[in-house]
Amino acid sequence: MLSETPASELPVYSNLGTYISEIEKFPAVRKEGRVMQVIGHMVEATNPGCSVGGMCKIYNPATKSSVTAEVVGFRKDRMLIMPLHNAHGIGPKCRIIPEDRPAMVPVGDGLLGRVIDPLMRPMDGLGELPTSTEVPLYPEVVNPMNRQRIKKPLDVGVRSINACLTCGRGQRIGIMAGSGVGKSVLLGMMARYTDADINVISLVGERGKEVREFIEDNLGEEGMRRSVVIVATSDQPPLLRMRGAYIATSIAEHFRNEGQDVLLSMDSLTRFAMAQREIGLAAGEPPTTKGYPPSVFALLAGLLERTGTHDGPGSITGFYTVLVEGDDANDPIADAIRAIVDGHIYLSREIAEKGTYPAVDLLSSTSRVMVDVVGEKHLKLNQIMRRTLATYREAEDLINIGAYVQGSNPEIDYAITKK
Repeated sequence: MLSETPASELPVYSNLGTYISEIEKFPAVRKEGRVMQVIGHMVEATNPGCSVGGMCKIYNPATKSSVTAEVVGFRKDRMLIMPLHNAHGIGPKCRIIPEDRPAMVPVGDGLLGRVIDPLMRPMDGLGELPTSTEVPLYPEVVNPMNRQRIKKPLDVGVRSINACLTCGRGQRIGIMAGSGVGKSVLLGMMARYTDADINVISLVGERGKEVREFIEDNLGEEGMRRSVVIVATSDQPPLLRMRGAYIATSIAEHFRNEGQDVLLSMDSLTRFAMAQREIGLAAGEPPTTKGYPPSVFALLAGLLERTGTHDGPGSITGFYTVLVEGDDANDPIADAIRAIVDGHIYLSREIAEKGTYPAVDLLSSTSRVMVDVVGEKHLKLNQIMRRTLATYREAEDLINIGAYVQGSNPEIDYAITKK
């Protein structure tokens, strides 16, 4: 005999339209691709309907495991994808399952004081990341006519920069230097002592041993308290290194849109360009200057243009280190970045060898927005200081060998008294 069920416990199907609309959201057919070839980090596969920048899963039915990948290009009717991890275990029987949503970044105040990787996984052992919302990894660029002009100075905590290379809130600055001249130390000083509300620090392509050294020695507990650190080490795939830079920029944009003044520090932009060079050459792009494909220079401009001001309160002031090969300031990447940013700080190996840190070469550096954020008196004093430094540098050899006669040139005499 069947038991009777009370009417109150029966499922309610009074609104079938709701159920039907929910069912219609799910696709009746799921398209899949197949892996056809793997060369290095690049995977060639049939296209299940993906587009450039789209995310997909590479599923291995033998091990029942999957790897997240991103579409980086197409070759005839095949798509080129690059996994966010190493390519171990990817073979001809693997399936490509597209993800229907764009790449997103979880953000929120819970990121402050944390160290994360480019996949938004915590690296500091402090548990899960408490995030409140998501923002796109590749958002639309702010309309130039909606950007506020840079009018307010930003104290970066370094006296030589504040006095002679005054930065504005929303400015982008390139820090040009060779290896071992003090770029990371300078970024740590600014992150610790800046007047900005929040620090977002992206370590792109750094050696693994340097990450903890930077956080503990350069950043310190005081700087870490209001910072978010995104780490992509040099042993990770090139796409993951690039993703670290994009995630840091998306996090900075979130805090800017909330009205905060953000200091975005990236070390280094050169390694971001090198990662794209690996991807571009693997995808078949032609090499140009020093082996860099054309896409490198386009992506540099796209990344840098995301920072700055917008149509409301809040700003992103960006400091990007640029590793110049052989201390050559005319390196193609350094030259391209210098044309995009709003100023550059050149760190001199000669000054560093004398034990002066930060080794800022004031005569080779410039801040293009300084005239808009300081008063006339400050500008005039800065011009006098630069002229005095330039005069002394021109006569330095004569002074050092004792060939200069006091009284021969009033400007040189004045420069000697101010040395």
